[in-house]
Amino acid sequence: MKLPALETQRLILLPAHPRLAKRTAAFYEKNKAFLQPFEPTYDPKFTTKGYQRALLKADAKAARDNSGLRYWCFRKEAPDTAVGCVALTSIVWGAFRSATVAYKTDGDLLRQGYAAEALNAVVALAFEGLNLHRLEASIMPRNAASLALARKCGFSEEGRSPRYIRINGVWEDHIHMVRLNEEGE
Repeated sequence: MKLPALETQRLILLPAHPRLAKRTAAFYEKNKAFLQPFEPTYDPKFTTKGYQRALLKADAKAARDNSGLRYWCFRKEAPDTAVGCVALTSIVWGAFRSATVAYKTDGDLLRQGYAAEALNAVVALAFEGLNLHRLEASIMPRNAASLALARKCGFSEEGRSPRYIRINGVWEDHIHMVRLNEEGE
């Protein structure tokens, strides 16, 4: 699928593309300590421009294959600095019409509404543009900020998945959050 750029009141969201590698590498380098408690263990080269370019190429291919999309977020007043991303992965079409949602934001911008703006923009694209029916997010119980964001953006708790995702070498429980497209077919 050809993804459009998205715009919110304070953000520009750009589809993943290899030309963003320098900015995404800088985002991960800056936020390494902040994100580490909530992320899988990464390759030591993860925060390099070359590694990010390869990931962005894979994201762009997923969009072309209609299996996923990732948007990188930039504040309008600082368009050269990535401040987060929102992704829809594992998109399933047909009768299921669902996707998994993942998001992250710059640790210095927590609780300022940027993540909610970005997530709501991608949810609108998923429901109105792609006509998906169900979005799912899995969040560790100790990640209070992420749980609060999901709830703020209309996701509700559907259950708990024990030892669901390996984070920093430990199988972590996750709370399964879901938002349904009540307006779609």
